[in-house]
Amino acid sequence: MTFVITPGCCSDASCISVCPVQCIRPRPGDPDFHSTEQLYIDPATCIDCQACMDECPIDAVHPDYDMPDAFGDLLKINADYFKDNPIVEAGPPRHVRVQLPKDRPSLRVAVVGSGPAACYAVSALTEIRGVEVSVFERLPTPFGLVRSGVAPDHNQTKRITELFRRTLAKKTVSCFFNVEVGVDVSIEEMLEHHHAVLWAAGADDDRKLGVPGEDLPGSYSAREMVAWYNGHPDHADRVFDLTGETVVMIGNGNVALDVARALTGSTEHFGRSDIADHALHVLANSGVKEVVIAARRGPEHAAYSTGELVALDRLEGVDVVAHADEISTQLDPDDRRDAVLIAAANRTGPESGRRIVFRYQLSPLSIDGDGRVQSITFARWDGETETIATPLILRAIGYRGRASAGLPFDDTTGTIPHEQGRIIDGTEPARGLYCSGWIKRGATGVIGTNKTDATETVASLIEDFVAGKLHEPSRGAEELSTLIGSRKSDVLDYEAWRRIDEEELGRGRAAGRSRVKFVSVDDMLAFTRAAASS
Repeated sequence: MTFVITPGCCSDASCISVCPVQCIRPRPGDPDFHSTEQLYIDPATCIDCQACMDECPIDAVHPDYDMPDAFGDLLKINADYFKDNPIVEAGPPRHVRVQLPKDRPSLRVAVVGSGPAACYAVSALTEIRGVEVSVFERLPTPFGLVRSGVAPDHNQTKRITELFRRTLAKKTVSCFFNVEVGVDVSIEEMLEHHHAVLWAAGADDDRKLGVPGEDLPGSYSAREMVAWYNGHPDHADRVFDLTGETVVMIGNGNVALDVARALTGSTEHFGRSDIADHALHVLANSGVKEVVIAARRGPEHAAYSTGELVALDRLEGVDVVAHADEISTQLDPDDRRDAVLIAAANRTGPESGRRIVFRYQLSPLSIDGDGRVQSITFARWDGETETIATPLILRAIGYRGRASAGLPFDDTTGTIPHEQGRIIDGTEPARGLYCSGWIKRGATGVIGTNKTDATETVASLIEDFVAGKLHEPSRGAEELSTLIGSRKSDVLDYEAWRRIDEEELGRGRAAGRSRVKFVSVDDMLAFTRAAASS
């Protein structure tokens, strides 16, 4: 028997550290760790110890005899990975637990953000005896894009929050939810109460197409729609025109596939998920019959993962279609990913009612309309142009960071300048300031990629502390709570958020769903006030 990692793998890499024979690849530090779709287990080396299955935070590891039917060929896929990437090393370096110097036995760190990058950083910091962490989150709820960016029907992926909950619940962690750094408290004030500030607030802006008409009403980023149907308070009141039959998506990564699935999937498919109530109602009454996913290059360069493409092809009541003249003849019918597109290009028979059309080698030239979007014009691969009529265009070409008060910012890359997580101001490291996650490296990788990223930043921070490069805080932790409380009446701690969490889960159970979310900050705060007084 061997174990198999299924699509949905978060690349957390916690399984790698517990594997006694190191049969899981790629590992942090391997050339393809940040680019591979998931991790793989070598069936020739696996010794059936089950350590990886026990350690996986999202239950993405299965024994070969107990795989879901939908993943029946994954044993071969795992084995095939090692044909091109044979194991040549005996094992990873031994983990050495970090200790603070005896003359400086305590360290206080402020972490800004509460998504995966932040939670992994908090986890790494709190493994060290003597470290105390303050977590600052602008919203009343933590977990960032795991809550507001992961597709509603990807419940397995969202299980990573169980790990993050345990991290935030530690006695050495203080949570300040509903507190915005730069508005309610400055970075300079945070440094008065901490040795260091680690910025891990993510990337909440979007890349642009740079074509005429991009700012017309009806042209939006896919990020905005994702936040809308996931119930993010900043986007819950958005209105998208879903009366037309065709929606055009620019880009072909996993976000594009997620949105296409949301626009075409049935109410039954999403009805048990944590999709926002307002979105579930609008999507149930949508007029959308077709989502066109347009990419500048061919399918061999597509950014979506194989697992997401296959899942899309299995969506009930939805046909996946491609144009034969845009599909390379070099596609391999024995390749799981290529086989989906080959079948899509040769699809015949009655239509299911809704369809997702993959288009390739189309470059946007202009978004057209009189006062709002009416169509989009592309340059085709054959030198001709093509116009597609649509009232709604979504660009899924990548997230982008935005500048934050008090921190340097590289507008070209959309990131904070850094060296191994140390924020660089001009030519020198800014004392006590660090970064992690998308704002550090750009919007690349999956949830678990943030673990190695955060580990690097935390290592730099600890190295600087041990070397005496960080200022001692001039004020205590209690003074920080008093300061913030004097400016903000509704500061939520971990327990206050847990009450929100339990209420959402309870509403979900009553409705036969995984969760029914609050989508308004005012409603969350009103609930916590009522719960506290009862």
